[in-house]
Order: sequence, then C-alpha cells, then structure tokens
Amino acid sequence: MSAFESVSLDAPVTIDLASRDHEDMSRAVKAARSTKGRNAGLLPLVRRIAHWREHGMRVLITARAQTQAERLVTLLRHQSVPCKARTDAFSPLWLDERTPEEVEVVVGPLARGVVLPADGLVLVTEEEIFGARAHRRRERAKSNDPARPFLEDLRSLSAGDYVVHAEHGIGRYQGLVHKAVAGVTVDLIAVEYAAGDKLYLPVWRLNQLEKYVGGEGAQPKVDKLGGSTFARTKARVAREVRKMADELLRIYAERRALVGQPLDPADDDYRAFEATFPFDETGDQARAIEDVNRDLESPRPMDRLVCGDVGFGKTEVAIRSAFRVAMAGKQVAVLCPTTVLAQQHFRTLGARMAGYPVTLRALSRFQTKREQDETIAQLKEGKVEIVIGTHRLLSKDVHFKDLGLLVVDEEQRFGVAHKERIKQLRAQVHVLTLTATPIPRTLQMAVTGMRDLSLITTAPVDRRAVRTIVTRWDDQVIREAVQRELSRGGQCFYVYNRIDKLYEKAQALHQLLPSARIAVAHGQLSESVLEEAMLDFVDGRYDVLVSTAIVESGLDIPRANTMIIDRADLFGLAQLYQLRGRVGRSKERAYCYLVVPPPNAMSDEARSRIDALERHTELGSGFQIASLDLEMRGAGDLLGGQQSGNVASVGFDLFCRMLDDAVHEMRGEVVVHDVDPELSFDVEALLPDEYVADVGVRLSLYKRLASASDEGHVAEIAAEMEDRFGAAPEAARRLVKLMSLKTELRRLRALGCEANARTVKLYLRDDTPLDPTKITVLIRTSRGAWKLSPDMSLSRRFDGDGAADGLANADAALAELAACVKSG
Repeated sequence: MSAFESVSLDAPVTIDLASRDHEDMSRAVKAARSTKGRNAGLLPLVRRIAHWREHGMRVLITARAQTQAERLVTLLRHQSVPCKARTDAFSPLWLDERTPEEVEVVVGPLARGVVLPADGLVLVTEEEIFGARAHRRRERAKSNDPARPFLEDLRSLSAGDYVVHAEHGIGRYQGLVHKAVAGVTVDLIAVEYAAGDKLYLPVWRLNQLEKYVGGEGAQPKVDKLGGSTFARTKARVAREVRKMADELLRIYAERRALVGQPLDPADDDYRAFEATFPFDETGDQARAIEDVNRDLESPRPMDRLVCGDVGFGKTEVAIRSAFRVAMAGKQVAVLCPTTVLAQQHFRTLGARMAGYPVTLRALSRFQTKREQDETIAQLKEGKVEIVIGTHRLLSKDVHFKDLGLLVVDEEQRFGVAHKERIKQLRAQVHVLTLTATPIPRTLQMAVTGMRDLSLITTAPVDRRAVRTIVTRWDDQVIREAVQRELSRGGQCFYVYNRIDKLYEKAQALHQLLPSARIAVAHGQLSESVLEEAMLDFVDGRYDVLVSTAIVESGLDIPRANTMIIDRADLFGLAQLYQLRGRVGRSKERAYCYLVVPPPNAMSDEARSRIDALERHTELGSGFQIASLDLEMRGAGDLLGGQQSGNVASVGFDLFCRMLDDAVHEMRGEVVVHDVDPELSFDVEALLPDEYVADVGVRLSLYKRLASASDEGHVAEIAAEMEDRFGAAPEAARRLVKLMSLKTELRRLRALGCEANARTVKLYLRDDTPLDPTKITVLIRTSRGAWKLSPDMSLSRRFDGDGAADGLANADAALAELAACVKSG
C-alpha cells in the first residue's frame, strides 16, 4: 500500500493533493454557507470530487449511519454529482474493484479520510464534511407508547392508597395477594370498599384499575361495593363533561380553522444543517423532529407540545424548527423563563447556526437599554431573524415584522398575564412548546388529544440516572460530597432559596472547603454581575456555585455533576425535579443531596415530595413526577374551578377518559368501549415473586399486559421482561400467552372464556364479528366438536389426552374461529 495523505476539502483544485488542516476547511465551509444559495456549504466538497474524478480517482464517502448516507446522496445529487449509496458493509476488498462511474457513500466508522494516489482511491468521511461527532452506542429499543407513563403509576402504589375501579368506584388498595381458585394459584389485587367489603381483581383485569388522583389533598369518599352510588356519580360527571367537551371543541375548531402559511418541503440547506448535529438522534427525538417538520408544512398553524425529560434533546427539536422558519424568511421568537436560560439558548443557537445567513439577538435584562432598543427596532424592521429572550419579549413595545414561529420553553414558569400575551402572539403563528414536567392542564390537553403531543422518552445512550441522597445537615457529608466531585475535575451546585442567608451559606461552605473557588448567584444581582458569575461558572473558573433556584431551568454544564439542595423540603416537587436535572448531563455518575430537617419538622406534603423524588430516580421519570405533582397540588384549576369537584368524584384518569369519549361522541364518531373478558383457565399464569421481586414493578407489568392492544404489544412487553429479568419461568410464559389470547378475545367481543384440558367455552356479545353462516358451517363439519348453546355460548370439545391444557386448547379454538370472522 502506498503512502497516504490527509483529505482536504478546501484545497485548491490542482493536481497537488497536499494536506490542509481542518480549521481551514471549516472556515471555507462557513464562508461558502454565508452566501445565500442552495446548499453552498457543500461547494468545497463538490469541487474536490470533480478534481479527483478528472484524474481518474475513485471517491468513497463514509457516513456514520444509513440515514446520514441517504442524506449525503440526496445532497450530492442535487449538486449534480453522480452518487449512490452502498448497502453492503465497508470492506478492504473494495480496493480491488474497478473505478465506478459514481461517487459511493457507505456506512462506516472512519473519522479521518485519506488520499491514495498510487491506488487511485480517495476516502472522505462525514466528520470532514460536517464536523466532529460524539460517538455513542446504539440505543436499546424502547416502546414509544404515550400512555405508558400513566400505566406505570401503579409502581408507586402502597397499601392504603386510594384507587378507582371503572365500575365499582373509589376504594383502598390492600395489596397483591396469592389465592388458590379452583385448584390454580392466581394473583389478585385486593381493594377494600365501604363497610369492609373487598374486591379481589384478577391481574389480567388490572386495566380497569387506576391510582386515584383527585385534588387539594382531600380524602375521597369510599364507595360501596355493588352499590349504585358510583354509577350515579359517573352519570352526573358525564353530563358536565359533555358541556366541557363542547367548549373544548369550539376552541379547538377555532384554532384548526385558522389559516397559516405552510413552509416549503425541507431543502438541501436544511438537510446539511441537520447533518451537523454532533450526536445520533434517538428514535423519539427523530420522531419529534419529523412531527414538527410535518406541522410546519401544514396549512394550519402548529400548536405542538414536545415533552421530554431534562437533557433528552428537546432543544435540538426547537433549533431545527427555528432554522427552517428563519431560512424561509420569517422571524422566530424563543421565549425562556429566566435570563440565564435565555443566555444559554442564545449561545447554543448561535453556535449551531454560525456561518448561515441568520441574524440572532438576545433580549433580556442581560442586555443594556441601548442594546434592547436596537434589537426591538431591528425586529420591527425584519433585520433580526431569531430573537431569544425572557418575558421582555412579551412587552407591548416589542413588534415583529413577520413572526412565523414562537418557541416557548417551560410554559408553566410564566405568569397569568404573560400567558395571555402568549395567547395573543400564537393566534396565527406556529407555536412549539417545550417542557420536561408538564403542568396539569397541558398534561390533560395532551391526554385528551386536544393538543398535538410528541414525547421524547428515550435517554441519550451514555446517560446515567442521578443518585439521590436524602440527608440531614452534616459538615462531614457536605465536605466529602464536594471534595469527591472536585477530585474528579467536576463542579458543584449548592442551592438555597433564601437570598437573605445565601451569603452566610457561601461563607459556611468556604470554611468547610477553604481551597474551593465559590461564586454566588441570585436574581437580585445586577445584570452584569449575574451574567459574569454564571458564565465564569460555565467556563470552569469556579468550583462551586451557591445560588437560588435561578439555576433550575435549562442550564447545561456537563462538568457539574453534584448538587446539594439545602432545605429541599421548602421546594415544590416539579422544582426539585428540574433542579436535579441540572446534573447528570454527561457520562459521569451524578449525585443530588437533598438536605432536610428531621421528619417531625417537615409537613406531610414535604415528606411526600422528598419521598417521591427519592423514589423516582430513573431516567425519563418526568411524566411520573408531573402526575405526582398533580396529585399533591390538586386539580382545582386544572380545567377551570367548576371542574374540581368532578375530578375529585371519579379521579383524574377516569375523568380524562370520560372527557375523551365525550369529545369523540360530539364529533359524531362512534365510541366503542373495549370488552374486558372474564378468564378462567386451568393453568398457573402469573409473575413469580422470585422472578420479579419488586411488587410495584410486578403491578406495572401486570397493568401494561392487561392494557395491551394487540399481540405485538404483548410480545414487546415480554421481550422487555426477558431483557430486564432474564429467561421467563413457565408461569410467566403462560401469563404472556394468556394476555395474547385476551387481545384476540377482545376482538371477538367475547364476554368471557373458560378453558381446560377438555373444553373451551366462549361467551359472546351480540355484536361479535363472527359470521353466523360460517359458524354454522364450522359446527356442521366439526363432527360434534363445536356446539352453540341457546345462551350464545360457543364451545369446543377436545379429546383431553393430557398433552394439552386450557391455554393450548383456547389457542387452537381461536385459530379455528379466525376463519369465521366477517370479511370487510
């Protein structure tokens, strides 16, 4: 093999293939981008390819993934470069192939390219075209079911908690119990009702049960088992819900009737811009970006909520939408709750859009009066494409020449007056809202389908959960926590939310750690002092930042991986969760210390908040935190004050389902409720304690299996169980099979199924999709194996030779009935 030289995309187009460094290449690419035109950033590459091809050299381009390879092929073809993507893996054997007529793009892990003149070969890598990338392991497949966070709420269920059964009403959960029924051990959920009556609910019907979420911390009235009180309550709430659905539909229809200005389909400039993202998009993130792009190209204004846990990549979704709108000649406003977050977004967007013909400005109290006035004037004249600011953007003196997109980060942090102004702004422009912990109303709107929702529930691959430690104040604990972080080259946050004692805390910390460099930040500092302190901490000039909760939103400081929250009991749950999200944004293990007084010195609500944060430490728990926050703060103003009593009567989840049904009915759609069949089998089908030890996790899995919509969904959950707990024992495999059969029984509208080694008996509803003619033929040709009883029960007799059980027989019977379903 001959000696090789480095690739240089911006080198002069001559026979000399001498190397040039990557800073020169980057400058050339940026200079090319700054000229408005169709994907001018690729011109250096196009020129070099033409040069290499003129000299008979074969050009191979490597991309990190197939999606990037396809992007490159599209971009190069639009530059009239003959190009194709190879689907086979990169191999040295390619060197022996003859020179093809096209440039080839292949998936491969190369970071640097080479020129091999003697071999007539050039290798160019994606990183040399779009910049260095962060290499990550491939993410593990994960379900993107938006309902899943709500299904998993049973993990936190404790004995004595209130639950709601769809038919029997509000009771108290008493635990998961084993009972022998007809000689077979089954898992049952025990729920106690008024007068001590108990309901034992089989786990395969757990989809009928929800944890009670009401309001204002009030204890609900327990219903009487088998009584009519809950039925009357549901009827009353249903009437109120229909009124509310009518109002919601009116508002929604008004929004849908507005005519927006759709953007043209994404062009090469956009594809080149998205290719510069230095990470591989997670599956959820890619879906959210696709959702937003589809909305931007729609004739109606976008109103989309992107909900993703802290650090899961929501900002990139906003950046790409802002780029598209700005490059289309319209203006973008990015609204942030704090000056610190606005400044960080300004730096992030500025870095991502460097070299593109897009003018960015910041508008917050970090800017002088003169700078603010200049920015406001340029916004009115249309000279600023993107402005990032705080509530200052909502002032009456701020006017846009042609606002096309409003991005709202953490909408719940804005006050009532600010939200009214946001409503005025959003009338006919695209609106993208980003949030990590949805406020109750936003959560409800998402649940009922009245607002477009994209969930990002997949964590970046290298992210690790933050270890949360609840502790009393102890000098030794605090000293060791900070010293451990500093010894590994990191930084610490120390949060205390009272400005009058903040400097005392900083002094006490200095006495504990004399060598640590400590900065103080709070909202009453002057703009210049606060900005300097924050930016110095971001740049690593300080080891510890002692601050108020001003740091809770959006700060991304990968080196800061320890947080101490002093008097954590005085913070709200969502606020604590946001604060904890400031650490753990790199591959390092992060720690969050919640410093609290003795338990008897805290209120019941404060203890609940601390317990919840300590319990929900896993990645992606923002939805659970939002639900718990709703439960603790109440739902009084969730849907208007008049609805608080209705929510409390039936619980939040059932209320939302009733509202969803009412909305569909008032749209003229037929609402068909799923049948939940009774099951009686002669086999043990459950999750053994030794297989899934944690009761909460078992309840969550039971709930998800019972709620599965089809066999594919059941198979996904089964695969996840094997991934988490290993090979399933026989009882667990039978449970999975039972839940798969349940989905088929639902499709057949079967009220129940009894199955053993000799007989399978199905109790069918009148609206079963089975064709009576086909059933008659089946019975006539089965030689007595199939029978139809006057009560509409259909039975199948088996020989009962001991080789099969009720599960196997039910599976066989349903397979035979599949041919009898009505066509069409």
